[in-house]
Formats: sequence, C-alpha cells, structure tokens
Amino acid sequence: MTDLSTGVAAPHAPPPGPPAAPLLRRAAPAVLAYAAVRALGLVVLAVWSAARGTSALTLLTGRWDSLWYTRVAGLGYGYQVRLPNGDVHSNLAFFPLLPWLERLLHALTPLSYAHAGLVVSLVASLCAAAGIFAVGERVYGARVGLCAVLLWAVLPVAAVQSMAYSESLFTALAAWALYALLTGRWVSAGLLAALAGLTRPVGGAVVAAVWVAAAVSFVRDRSAARTDGARPSAHAPAHSAARRLLGVLLAPLGAAGYVLWVGRRTGEGPLGYLDVQAGWRNGFDGGYAFACFVAGKFTSFPGALAGVGLIAGVALLLWLYVTGVRRGQPLELLVYTGVVLALALCASSYFGSKPRLLLPAFPVLLPLAAALARLRTSRSALVTVGLAIVSAVYGAFWLNGSGPP
Repeated sequence: MTDLSTGVAAPHAPPPGPPAAPLLRRAAPAVLAYAAVRALGLVVLAVWSAARGTSALTLLTGRWDSLWYTRVAGLGYGYQVRLPNGDVHSNLAFFPLLPWLERLLHALTPLSYAHAGLVVSLVASLCAAAGIFAVGERVYGARVGLCAVLLWAVLPVAAVQSMAYSESLFTALAAWALYALLTGRWVSAGLLAALAGLTRPVGGAVVAAVWVAAAVSFVRDRSAARTDGARPSAHAPAHSAARRLLGVLLAPLGAAGYVLWVGRRTGEGPLGYLDVQAGWRNGFDGGYAFACFVAGKFTSFPGALAGVGLIAGVALLLWLYVTGVRRGQPLELLVYTGVVLALALCASSYFGSKPRLLLPAFPVLLPLAAALARLRTSRSALVTVGLAIVSAVYGAFWLNGSGPP
C-alpha cells in the first residue's frame, strides 16, 4: 500500500511479503550511514578543539551533566551543591541507568567512569539509529526509515548523541519500545519502557504510549468480539491478553520506582522528586516561563532575531506533529511524541537545554524523512551531506562555546 500524497508506504501498513532479511541486517545500512555522519562530527570537533587548544575528549566526557553522571557512578547518590542564591543542586535529579552502566563497564574494563559513559553513549546511539530505522520502516517503508535516521544524525545539536549524556540511551530504549508496540510485543515494550523510565524523567512518555496502545487494543478486541458475536477470547487469546496486561504493569516500574525511592530518601514522600527538581528550578508551568523568555528577546534588535528563530522553530515542531496526525501516524508514536514535546517546551527548565531535550522526539522527523525519501537518490544524498557538514561545524562550535547545559 502507498500513500498517494507522499508516495511511500501507508502508515502501519503490513509488508507485502516476508522480509528479505532479518531486521538488524536491513537496518545495517542506516546504522553505518549514521556512524559515518557522527564520525564526521567527531573529526571536525577534534580538529576545531585542537585549533583552540582544548580537548575534544574532555568536551564529550567531562563537562555539564556528564560530570554529575560520573559522580553518581563513582560515589553514589547524596552529593549536592548549594548555590549563593539558595538553590540546591542535588544529584538525585539524575536517573540511575546511565551511572549503573558506567559503573558496570568501569568494573569490567580499564575505562574510567567518564570514558565508560562515552562508550555507553556511542553504543546506545547506534542502537537508537537501528531503532529509529525499525520504526520508520514499519510505518512508512525502508527508504523513509533510512532518511529518518540520517535526519536525526544531522540535527543541529546531534553532538549530544556522542556525549556521555543519557539522551542516546533513552532514545534507543524508547525507539525499540515503540517498535515493540507496533509489532504487538507487549512484554518487550513494557520492559523497555521500564528501563527508559530509569534513564530520564521523560520516560513517562514511553509509559503513556504503552498504556494508550494497550487501552486501544483492549477496546478493539472487545468491539470485534461484540461485532462477531463471539467471546473476546476468540479474538484475543488469554495468553495474549495476559502479555498485554503484563506489559502495562511493567512499563511504569522504572520511573515510579526511582521517584518513590527519592521521596523516601529525602523524607518528602511520593512528591520528593519534584522538590529535588525544584532545587534546579525545573518544573512544569505550561510553557509560561518559555514564552516570557522568548518575549524578552524582542527587547533588542539582535535578540529579536533570536526570538523570531525560536518562534519559527516551535512552529515547525508543531507543524510536523500535526502533519503526522493528518497522515495517520500510529497512535503509539503520536502519544509518545506529544508527551516529549510537551515536557520539553512547557517546562521551566533552563532554556538553553531545550534543544537537546527534544532529541528523543524522533517521530516528529518522519514527515521530513518522507519528503527526503521522495527525492532522487543523488539529490537526497547531496542534501544529507550538506546538512551533515553544517551539523558537524555547528556541533564543534557549540561544544567549544556554551555547549549543552
């Protein structure tokens, strides 16, 4: 089946026949292309850093949040910094899966915690690329899946994918959880959602996708049973319903378990994690603080240009999301993407971090990937190479400057 408006496979359409090769083999070209783009970014970063007398390795492993993760890996939780204005920055704000993996790799190899974090992130980014391809192929076809991976690789802040941060690890878990949902693997989806919930606060987006998909599946089974005059078990065998229920129960365990543990440790109860985030001035205000930040840009001429750019960027994200809705993206993807966008854009966190907080929202790239896939191979390759060069140069400039807070 094809979508006449896009010329690519219709969303969620079953393949016309058995696949020619296992999924990971089909994903290999996309993963290799992703690796090539990120390698270009790392080479440009190394050259740029050397010219400035800085260390590219330090930029990737020893600044900003990576320091907090390695401190958790090495010393555990309990470290905090009290700022002159009274704010308390506690490492309890950082979810534990990445530090656990850093500690494990450090124990098994000569790598330091920081370098172990970099290895975890690099491997996770390749797994994320494979997962993005799997989702894109399932929904629109292999060519769109490849283009989605390439677009994710050339995002302006794609350098974060190669840092000792948790974005790549979370995106890998989220992508494969969504693929599990699209293919009816409920237990796998629940386990991956639980792991995603141990990685970042936005893990709730994966949990929401699992729950909504399960609810819709349950309603469809009941509706089909009533329509056919048969018992629900005729359409949804007991073991299938049990797997769906198990996936639903597993999904929130990671996020809920950590949040409740933080509440017990701080003595503040179930909402203790919110107090920890408040110490970092993180919260959810519906986008009010972000709107005030954008409005403040219009108080000067140079700032007004940045304000226009921010408005255009948000408008593009919303347009891409609405386009996905209109083209019938699976509900699992829409729920996940919607929650990620809402948490990133409507939180009162530091505004410079919002671009990297949007990295896991890869399904929003699918309409652009479909447009890129319609181009001739030579043209799409030329566009991708151009974007890769721009992304590599910007990433090197960014990491040698303000970087991702």
